[in-house]
Amino acid sequence: MKKTIKFSKLFGVMVFVSSALIISGIVGFFTKGINFGIDFQAGFIEKVRFAPSAFILTYNGEKNIQVAQSSQSIDVTVISVDSENRVYSFRYGEYPTVGQFIEALQQQIDGIKVNLLANSDTALQSVFITSETSRVTEEPFRVHYIPEQIQPIDADEVRHALASIPSVSVQQIGEARDRTFQIRLPDNGTYTNANAELRALINTALVNAYEADNFAVLSTDFVGSRFSGSLARQAVLLVVGALFLIFFYALVRFRWTFALGAVLALVHDVLIMLTFIVWTQMEFNSTTIAAILTIVGYSINDTVVVFDRIRENIRLNPKLSLIEVLDLAQTEVLSRTIITTVTTMLAAISLYIFTSGSMKDFALALLVGMTSGVYSTIYIAGACITFFSGKKQAGDLLLGKEEKKAHLSEVTV
Repeated sequence: MKKTIKFSKLFGVMVFVSSALIISGIVGFFTKGINFGIDFQAGFIEKVRFAPSAFILTYNGEKNIQVAQSSQSIDVTVISVDSENRVYSFRYGEYPTVGQFIEALQQQIDGIKVNLLANSDTALQSVFITSETSRVTEEPFRVHYIPEQIQPIDADEVRHALASIPSVSVQQIGEARDRTFQIRLPDNGTYTNANAELRALINTALVNAYEADNFAVLSTDFVGSRFSGSLARQAVLLVVGALFLIFFYALVRFRWTFALGAVLALVHDVLIMLTFIVWTQMEFNSTTIAAILTIVGYSINDTVVVFDRIRENIRLNPKLSLIEVLDLAQTEVLSRTIITTVTTMLAAISLYIFTSGSMKDFALALLVGMTSGVYSTIYIAGACITFFSGKKQAGDLLLGKEEKKAHLSEVTV
């Protein structure tokens, strides 16, 4: 017979640990705040990378010229109204240096002008083209590159460069050669054309501090105040609605003490995830909400399995105390809990390793939430059931007095 693990002995300690973590999250909320993404904060976000320009392209002809970059080549598409479109592919293997690429580009495409700024021997594979624009016009189209020896800029330097702009915030992403910066400027409602005006404020300050040739705008995003406020309200309603439905389900299927324990365990998981988000300053966006809802569903599934086993053991062992039944049920399903959690975590770890951006944050939030979910199912939900039910005999929870006597006499016989 499998030895029963006395989980109940640690109920008090684990509740204290959870309380301490949640309190630290509250402290972090008031001292560090939440790093709201553009989804929940009206304003403008610009992602920039500091790197010198390798060359500048301009074109003043009638055709539409677009430049794109892949892992193998730089592709230039020439779109013409009166003739067939043509794509010129300059593979890194055939044109290993910037000088060779520029020479071939000017030979094959008429009217395109190139201003070389870097050494002609610079590796073509070191250049990068931003997703902000792909069309070459008479306005300078800057192509930047990452030198072998680069002096990294830190977030404090960027903040100093933008010090003249009120309420601007800067977040550093990555290290050394891969370092980028996310610059956020909220919309306070005083701008006529907020998108253009906020963009101009940031870029003017960056040009004055670093010159236009030394930084690249990787992406921009803008969300109006009406949309962000609506999304925030919908996110809160989603989480609260999910908790209410889960409480109703657990109330119908079990007892009110079980339902309350399940919901408090879920609230615990959400607060632990928010504590992690606050202290790591992970961006809180719609992907984070998806991760929270995923964990709520995952955790309640785990909790219901344990509650089913508790109810079954109460019927089989009504003479035992409630705490003994809790320990027995959790011991019996422990192997199932570990196996399902580990296999799900393997998928989340794969997402974290092989993805980037918001998907990487989603995977990390899942890992934290799954760990908290297993912990809360065993200790928080169990502690809540024990507290709200009192130190009763197990049979008192599901059976009336007469039924209890009959059941006990049947078990005795």
